[in-house]
Amino acid sequence: MAAEVEDRAKKVFGDHYDKAVAFTALLTEHGVERGLIGPREVDRLWERHILNSAVVAELLPQGARVVDVGSGAGLPGIPLAIARPDLDLTLLEPMARRVAWLTECVEALDLDVTVVRGRAEEPPVRDQLSDSDVVTARAVAPLERLTRWCLPLLRPGGRLVALKGESAAEELERDAEAVRRAGGIRPRVTTCGGEVLELPTTVVLVERDEQASRREGARRRRKVR
Repeated sequence: MAAEVEDRAKKVFGDHYDKAVAFTALLTEHGVERGLIGPREVDRLWERHILNSAVVAELLPQGARVVDVGSGAGLPGIPLAIARPDLDLTLLEPMARRVAWLTECVEALDLDVTVVRGRAEEPPVRDQLSDSDVVTARAVAPLERLTRWCLPLLRPGGRLVALKGESAAEELERDAEAVRRAGGIRPRVTTCGGEVLELPTTVVLVERDEQASRREGARRRRKVR
């Protein structure tokens, strides 16, 4: 690791820097063979993946209940858990082999993190993980689908934090009506990590409308009856 990147990583992870190094080493050694990252990503793990994920921590309230949807290789969930051990964090992933990977990483790094196998749109998952403060997602789906899947996991006023690329503003404009129908309000694009990344992380933020939350709760109660 270049000295410049090391300095930036220490700034982001602080006292937990060694765990970030250990997680990066695990991805470097096993990520390609286990289908978690592409071969070209190994040499740019820190800048493009680890730090890109961890800087999103600046958007998360202290002690927030966070669900990382479609966690996959553990991005952004594991870097967030390392940088912010105060978070009550759940990694949600549908694929068994990736759930196994996430479980191994959590145990190896001694993280206080829950790993759940499932999809955000499944009723049992919604029952288990509803009323979360924040849902994160990185390279999971377009906003139209992402808000439909993820917003029901949030408490009223909770926030979806979707890590996106440079075309985030175009995607938000394209899917604005679908976001509104899903119960999303105040959608906007922001960036994170400008002080430590050459290319800051682009994020779409969407809050869950309180009225939509009440309608969802009413539907659940009717089903129970």
